Amino acid sequence: MARISGVDVPNNKQVRIGLTYIYGIGDSRAAKILTEAGIDPIVKVGTLDEDQLNTIRQIIEKEGQIEGDLRKEISLNIKRLIEIQSYRGLRHRRSLPVRGQRTHTNARTRKGPRKGTVAGKKKATK
Repeated sequence: MARISGVDVPNNKQVRIGLTYIYGIGDSRAAKILTEAGIDPIVKVGTLDEDQLNTIRQIIEKEGQIEGDLRKEISLNIKRLIEIQSYRGLRHRRSLPVRGQRTHTNARTRKGPRKGTVAGKKKATK
């Protein structure tokens, strides 16, 4: 397996697909990196030589944040929103959808499994 910026990229994948295993690199960014490096995107990762891997590593380092730095920046941005008590920060704190989606019927991924009603609970009588 080729190791690029701390991530093992599988040898049996195409280079443009393999680069997407790195957090912060999607399909379009991978294509941009490969055109800048002059590497065919359809070639398998296992067939690349060390010089080509080194050029990919250099371009990735030069281009911007990936992996740990990017995760750290995103978490700090969320913490900042929570601290200043913006609307988005409050939604993050309550684990609700942040971008205006409805929550009456949907948002189960963000809210978690349904909390059922308590069976056998009797109302207080006077």
